Amino acid sequence: MEVKGAVKKPGVYELSEGARVLKAIEMAGGYLASSNSNHINHAERVKDEMVIYVPLEGEEVEEMSISTSSSQSSLVNINNADAAGLTTLPGIGAAKAEAIISYREQSGGFKEKKDLTKVTGIGQKTYEKLEPLITVK
Repeated sequence: MEVKGAVKKPGVYELSEGARVLKAIEMAGGYLASSNSNHINHAERVKDEMVIYVPLEGEEVEEMSISTSSSQSSLVNINNADAAGLTTLPGIGAAKAEAIISYREQSGGFKEKKDLTKVTGIGQKTYEKLEPLITVK
């Protein structure tokens, strides 16, 4: 699972099945003083491939579940996801999200997932991490 945003040590952490989100936050070094943890459900059980995003105080955050499941509906559609949706993907920050959006606007969209590697800043290793989490439907 991945912890992003306003924590001391953002990154990917391995927790045992059934561990709580609170444990993931602790492994990421805890919150920054400028974080807003109000939307974080500390009691939620972690799941594989889960992403927890901790916003900064005052940052606009859409109401969304912090977890993802492996069901088809949880895949991020790179042809229509907004920047906020794209940044839930591991290794995709604001700049890469904008590059993805610019590429799809200029090229008329992604025909297949592999086309993501045509975006500046997304190489083979990044694509391999993203491939199971994305769709182009």
